[in-house]
Amino acid sequence: MEVITLQLFNGLSVSSILLLIALGLAITFGLMKVINMAHGELIMIGAYSTYLTQNMFKNELPKSMFDWYFVLAIPVSFLIAFLFGLILEMSLIRFLYGRPLDSLLATWGVGLVLQQLARSIFGAPNVAVTSPTWLDGGVNFLGAVLPYKRLFIIGLVIVTLLAMYFYIYRSLEGRRMRAVMQNRDMAACLGVSTRRVDAMTFAIGSGIAGIAGCALTLIGPIGPSLGTYYIVDAFMVVVLGGVGKLVGTVLGALGIGVFNTMFEYWTNASLGKVLVFICIVAFLQWRPMGFVAMRSRSLDS
Repeated sequence: MEVITLQLFNGLSVSSILLLIALGLAITFGLMKVINMAHGELIMIGAYSTYLTQNMFKNELPKSMFDWYFVLAIPVSFLIAFLFGLILEMSLIRFLYGRPLDSLLATWGVGLVLQQLARSIFGAPNVAVTSPTWLDGGVNFLGAVLPYKRLFIIGLVIVTLLAMYFYIYRSLEGRRMRAVMQNRDMAACLGVSTRRVDAMTFAIGSGIAGIAGCALTLIGPIGPSLGTYYIVDAFMVVVLGGVGKLVGTVLGALGIGVFNTMFEYWTNASLGKVLVFICIVAFLQWRPMGFVAMRSRSLDS
């Protein structure tokens, strides 16, 4: 029972991390159809923002306040990645809508520039972020010890997912965003500022990537190439779930995370990853649009 509980929790933990990483990509790639290869570097920006926030608390504030740095690091990571995404959209991405190959090459180049910039500022070796003491240890559940860090990440993912749901489906800005993504010309005729919607949508997706980077600092050290380890998995989650659907992104993350953990337990890490790829390819042969297909008149015509 202990082994089963631990494996299920590990699968849920991996799924939550993949979901948090893929949420921002689900907006920029799933809704905006922009292949943002710099998404991993936006995750890196969020991680380094957490590192700088930690250093500020360590050097400038009383030692008794250090444990609370992570509470501030989450909105700081979102804000800094949000601003980077906004600048990137206004200076480059806005000229590449409807040109997926060009956006892929351009954002790949931006990613390389950001990686080199990080190496110049922070150095090539990885840096460590000290977790707050209130995240040390774990809770005993059915004989298995569940780490507080992983539980915190799962809780953070749930909060972020709920915030995205209410923004996209229950707010005026979210309705405008969905209108622009489904029928840009009609939305513009009805008075929606498509340029503003594009900029804000891309910036929000970037900000969520920053939150993902903040969460990843709880797992291990961070470095300039942090995001490159996750970018392929993030695209797989979005494609498997169904481009443009939030529910599909959740299902895609759960499927990949759980099956990846199961296969790694039965075999090893490398073979487990190969088996996951094979399952994804087979599933997409059966359902090319993913778990949840996006339906609209503009797509059906």
